[in-house]
Amino acid sequence: MIKTTLFMENFYILDDERVRQFLITGEDKALLIDTGFEDSHVYEAVRQITNLPVEVIMTHGDMDHTGGLSDFGACRLHRADWHLVKDKTIRLEPLSEGDAFQCGGYCLRTIEIPGHTLGSTAFFDEDKGLLLSGDSVQKPGPIYMFGDWRSLDLYIESQKKLLELKDRVKTILPCHHEYPIGPEYIEYNLKDAEALKNGELTGERHPYLPCSSFKGLWTEFYYDKSNTPLQTAEHPAGSRKERL
Repeated sequence: MIKTTLFMENFYILDDERVRQFLITGEDKALLIDTGFEDSHVYEAVRQITNLPVEVIMTHGDMDHTGGLSDFGACRLHRADWHLVKDKTIRLEPLSEGDAFQCGGYCLRTIEIPGHTLGSTAFFDEDKGLLLSGDSVQKPGPIYMFGDWRSLDLYIESQKKLLELKDRVKTILPCHHEYPIGPEYIEYNLKDAEALKNGELTGERHPYLPCSSFKGLWTEFYYDKSNTPLQTAEHPAGSRKERL
């Protein structure tokens, strides 16, 4: 059951206590960020708020974010995550650094932040200081960092990239766990990720997932040290991303 909250003017949070989505309503269209699990029934929740045409943009391609895509038929998603969308009837359109989406008095600019997935993106409204971080900035986690489509090295570089925004960010809305959170969690997640990479955190094997849990001072990561991420043309594993 999705709980709908009017968080800011024209800005709704849709939360089923597993993952949250964001809906902005304008005069001529609505903008939806992520679609939840298939059984989250995000489409029905959206239609209880608005009958406007809906444009869907994605923070990344994990199934808990793309499960409801079949109800919408199309989305903008970074090409590096297209392989994660199992429903081949979905019309996928590319999403890239700097792409901007205006709706309901908001202007969300796309920031490529590979790591959690190779195609992870955040959306930033600079005027409002609002950062939609997907799964890449969280309090306290766990942040999933195991599987062929993840890269700890790229995650660290992306957190450094986001850190350059810190003085302009007022509010961060992650898709999981506590919200809203402050911009300090960009640095907290970065420090704990660096500690993980440097072997400073002790892992405890997860009871059923193919990974271990590593707890830093602020952040828990689910990570498999033997993981070797797939390389893509968009984000070769270990490459350094353009800074803001």
